[in-house]
This record gives sequence, C-alpha cells and structure tokens, in this order.
Amino acid sequence: MDILLFTLAAICMVLGILGSFLPVLPGVPLSWVGLLLLYLAPSVPINYWVLGIAFVLAAIIYALQLIIPAMGTKKYGGSKAGMWGATIGLVIGIFVPVPLGIIIGAFAGAFIGEIINKSDSKSALRAAYGSFIGLLASTFMELVVAVGFLIFFSYKAWELRDLIF
Repeated sequence: MDILLFTLAAICMVLGILGSFLPVLPGVPLSWVGLLLLYLAPSVPINYWVLGIAFVLAAIIYALQLIIPAMGTKKYGGSKAGMWGATIGLVIGIFVPVPLGIIIGAFAGAFIGEIINKSDSKSALRAAYGSFIGLLASTFMELVVAVGFLIFFSYKAWELRDLIF
C-alpha cells in the first residue's frame, strides 16, 4: 500500500509541476494532493500542521493564479472583454501546435477581446500586454510553489525511504 500511495503521490507531484504552466491542470492543488497521498501511506506519520499549512498555501496560490492575469489586464486599461479574450486565447493556445502557444493565445485573445469591445488598437495592445505580464507572473508564482512542494516531498520521501520501501 505504501508503494502504491507513494507512486500516486509522485505522479501528482509531476502533474502539479506541469499544471503550473498548463492551465488545464490545477498545478498547486495537484501537488498538494501528492503531499496528502504521501501522508496517507500507513507507514508515514501524519503531520496535520504540514498538510494544513500546505493546503492554505495551495488555496491562496490557486486563487491568485486565477486573479493575477485579470488584474494585469485591468491595470493596463483592459475591460472584461479583454480578460475573457485572454482566458479563451489561453485555452486555445494549449491546442495550437505552436511554440509558446499559451502565451501567444492569451496575448492575442486579450487583444481581440479589446478590439471587439471597440477599443482602439493602442489601448487594446496595452491591455494585451497587461494580460501577458499577469500570465507570466502567475505562472512563475505557481511554478515556484509546485517546485517547493516537490522539494519537500522529495525530502520527506528520502527521510522515510526505509519505511516506505
């Protein structure tokens, strides 16, 4: 049972890292599930404080990851149409076989959303730039936390290697 839970936890950790820059996967929450699975292994003593603090951190980061790109668009003069365009472009960018499709999609989506909202091209470009900066900031923030969870997971797994394996 320990090896199964450890394997599932490791898979969640890897998916959490991938999810930090793929918007289809919730990165930090998946990493937290990996920590939870590690602590659910029968031979691993449960530390509720670690799980609780990690949960609160994961919830805050997940909420910020959804808010920051919209804040970037708004800060640079974007409207709700630009924020929706950035989100739709981000999702489309996942499936377009172009390098950096997610970033290009979010930028183009915010720009198109602002143009549809009857903004001039200069203000639309500015809002798209804000969306781009917000997306980069939130992605970096989520990646840092997911890697931090992975480092903690690796440390605990190494510390408990005799019990797990």
